[in-house]
Amino acid sequence: MEALGRLFDVVVGSAPTDSVAAAITGNRVHLKNAGGCTILVLTDGGSTDILDVDLQQATAASGGTIGDLDIITHYYLKEATTFAGSETWSKVTQSAASEITNAGSASKQTLLVIEVEATQLSDGYEWISLNVPDQGTNGTKYTAVLYLLRDLNVQRAPANLVNPNA
Repeated sequence: MEALGRLFDVVVGSAPTDSVAAAITGNRVHLKNAGGCTILVLTDGGSTDILDVDLQQATAASGGTIGDLDIITHYYLKEATTFAGSETWSKVTQSAASEITNAGSASKQTLLVIEVEATQLSDGYEWISLNVPDQGTNGTKYTAVLYLLRDLNVQRAPANLVNPNA
């Protein structure tokens, strides 16, 4: 059996969008059938504005109650003028918060990783999303967010995976 469906599922949090032009509201993903989610944020280096993100939890796929998920005490970061595959990870620590501000350096490509355990959500909350606030006014910064659902409770062939947004 392949890894997709056995070890993880992939959900688009947000397609590549210019985060300098406007804020990006991330899609919600359901953690009911996963032990956790590894969130990947990828930006290009087209702006002198530095990446910010905000992790949210929700009680429903749409609507419901939304709140900050203040669990980010560390994240991992790779950055380069142009990614070549030789970059190394840096671990960045902070006080527990839902926000990360000024991740990486201006004008560099950035890969940011945040780990969320399903058990970290407040009672009654089963969905998470990652929002990217408006990054500023300098140039363009294309930003994409992917959710890697991991530790799947039920393993299936990729075509039979449960819709994690429902």
